[in-house]
Amino acid sequence: SNTLIVERGDTFGLSQLHQLRGRVGRGRERGYAYFLYPPEKPLTETAHERLATIAQHTEMGAGMYVAMKDLEIRGAGNLLGGEQSGHIAGVGFDLYMRMVGEAVADYRRQLETGEIEEEAPLEVKIELPVDAHVPHEYAPGERLRLQAYRAIASANSEEDIKAVREELTDRYGKLPEPVENLLLVAGLRMLARACGVGEIVLQGTNIRFAPVELRESQELRLKRLYPGTVIKPAVHQVLVPRPKTAKVGGKPLVGRELLAWVGEFLASVLGS
Repeated sequence: SNTLIVERGDTFGLSQLHQLRGRVGRGRERGYAYFLYPPEKPLTETAHERLATIAQHTEMGAGMYVAMKDLEIRGAGNLLGGEQSGHIAGVGFDLYMRMVGEAVADYRRQLETGEIEEEAPLEVKIELPVDAHVPHEYAPGERLRLQAYRAIASANSEEDIKAVREELTDRYGKLPEPVENLLLVAGLRMLARACGVGEIVLQGTNIRFAPVELRESQELRLKRLYPGTVIKPAVHQVLVPRPKTAKVGGKPLVGRELLAWVGEFLASVLGS
């Protein structure tokens, strides 16, 4: 068959739409894919963007653009979110990019020198409600945004972060808040690594830190400074109540305020 008709095309993800469209038009035979949506219901902005992307990119090799657009729409640039599937869901987009880059570099180095690398540094998974991404209007084009993500993900010191900030400012202008947030998270990752913490994740009304092994003095300090914390020594975790803007009637902290709170927690309880 060379014709595909899909009802409620507005309910499908971009990668699904692209895969469905790929079922027709194989070889020399031209295919037609019709994605229908109810005219009486307004499309959401995301649904419109998905359908527009599919409609605009029908040429050979469009798959790469569609995949990049899919990552952008679903927030792959947000290194804190869990929206992605597969490898990216497990490690986060920025870390995934860094792992790929480091794996390639290690392979090339071993081919050339046969060196045995030292043990890799602790990787830190951070999943918190923070708007951290590289906006379309800041770095135009998928390749440029990928380069920006890669540079930020590769930062392993304050000097690295400063260098990335200067490079981005020089190329694209003043950093917007979401990009500044990416750099703040990079700094938080370094602090967590120094404390031996590999996971900082929002879990319900708590922030989960793991692995955490507390000395007696640290446990006492933790209970004093953060009442309501649940310590799980068997699984090396602590669950700290998510902070709020006010004790009575306050809203849960998000964004930079939450990042600052996490940094203060690490420094005050787990710091050496």
